[in-house]
Amino acid sequence: MRRVGRAVTIVWVSLRYGLDELVLTSFQKPWLRGLARIASIGRDLSAPRGQRLREALERLGPIFVKFGQVLSTRRDLLPPDIADELALLQDRVPPFPADVAIATIERAFRRPLASLFTSFERQPVASASIAQVHFATLTDKNGREREVAVKVLRPGMLKVIEQDLDLIHMMARWVERLSADGKRLKPREVVGEFDKYLHDELDLVREAASAAQLRRNMAGLDLVLVPEMFWDLCRSDVIVMERMHGIPIGQVERVRAAGVDIPKLARDGVTIFFTQVFRDGFFHADMHPGNIMVSVEPATFGRYISLDFGIVGTLTQTDKEYLAQNFTAFFRRDYKRVAELHVESGWVPQDTRIDELEAAIRSVCEPYFDRPLKEISLGMVLMRLFQTSRRFNVEIQPQLVLLQKTLLNVEGLGRQLDPDLDLWHTAKPFLEKWMLEQVGPRRFWRELKEQAPYYARMLPDMPRLLHGYLQQRPVDDLRRELRQMMAEQRRTNRLLQAIIYGGIGFVLGLLVMQLIVRLRFIG
Repeated sequence: MRRVGRAVTIVWVSLRYGLDELVLTSFQKPWLRGLARIASIGRDLSAPRGQRLREALERLGPIFVKFGQVLSTRRDLLPPDIADELALLQDRVPPFPADVAIATIERAFRRPLASLFTSFERQPVASASIAQVHFATLTDKNGREREVAVKVLRPGMLKVIEQDLDLIHMMARWVERLSADGKRLKPREVVGEFDKYLHDELDLVREAASAAQLRRNMAGLDLVLVPEMFWDLCRSDVIVMERMHGIPIGQVERVRAAGVDIPKLARDGVTIFFTQVFRDGFFHADMHPGNIMVSVEPATFGRYISLDFGIVGTLTQTDKEYLAQNFTAFFRRDYKRVAELHVESGWVPQDTRIDELEAAIRSVCEPYFDRPLKEISLGMVLMRLFQTSRRFNVEIQPQLVLLQKTLLNVEGLGRQLDPDLDLWHTAKPFLEKWMLEQVGPRRFWRELKEQAPYYARMLPDMPRLLHGYLQQRPVDDLRRELRQMMAEQRRTNRLLQAIIYGGIGFVLGLLVMQLIVRLRFIG
């Protein structure tokens, strides 16, 4: 009954804001447009369509607001008026009362607000679908006055989200049963991933931990700033962090007027994304413009400032290697290798013809190379790949859904900053360096260092284990084994020289392999 009630609410809101009329008028058929005019009779639909869509999404709740946030970065797929309105969802969702926020803070810490902060701004600086942020000041342990940002979870969020997720899970089951593509698309697994990450957003301590991890990972890159967390003031529904000063990245003219190198800023964004994905396997997965600023402070001028770490993505070493090989093959236009990787990973059936899949991938990707980003729509590329994949029964990988979403966000930011940015050319040097580190002596020595503690723990036990083994063997057997060992020693001596030369050959082979990989990238 809860699902039915929520479904009725969704239908009512859609009709209330005229979303049915908006959809019908988008068709070319005259009779559908006529139906839209009839449906609008008796309703006040004088407000602009973008405003009506934004207000409907706000009315429907956090999941729909997040959907609008993702759409707002795709200006190449939306009319400008709708894109402009949806951009307001990024940090201008209607706030909840300050008294409610203060009550939540005092309940979380069991202390009055005045004992926590020396000042507290009742007017929120940002209000999003899950929480809102207030600026404040406090005195730290060293007696210094610190400017902080206080993030407070919206009240009653869990109940609202679970109602919507119940409906989405039900719709996913219907799609899987009724659609021919249902099994291949894995809708239930995809929704399960979305469910997990959405619930993770409701635990602000988890967000604070993710921010701390990203801060450590990015410390040596000098391209992005992540706020410091005040762990004594972090709870599941309230967290306190360092206040960051900068210009919202969506205000490109202000950023340019401040003297920031815009093309470099766009390239740095690509570098940050690929570093987080391929080096760390831990990436900020909610990179819409509302969560990104640009520092204009002298010490950190031109760096990105990341905010809101409620959604982060993780990749295994296998995922990273597979993706890196795919990207590298794409950059080299080696579509046969891309097809082979799809088969090797199990994304397509083993009996798939490589030459047919290769030809299909080439027809999708080849037209987009050597063109500036303003002439490329990654969304259209993905759409064409999706249509092509139906023919080959490609299975969607739920663990990569967040990565795909983040890649779209990065593309949207890149297009907004520098329409002439060549996404492929910018990413290629980074992937080249990463791939070279995955083969050759560097990886060998890195893995040897990683395994060294394991072998160090084993060595002290070796004498005891050897003594126990010898005690269990009869003396005659030991003598016979000793004679055999002495007889084999001569062969061992002869082999020793071959082993030494083999080791030298192995090292030389690794160096040659690294040289070949480098030459293939250059070619």
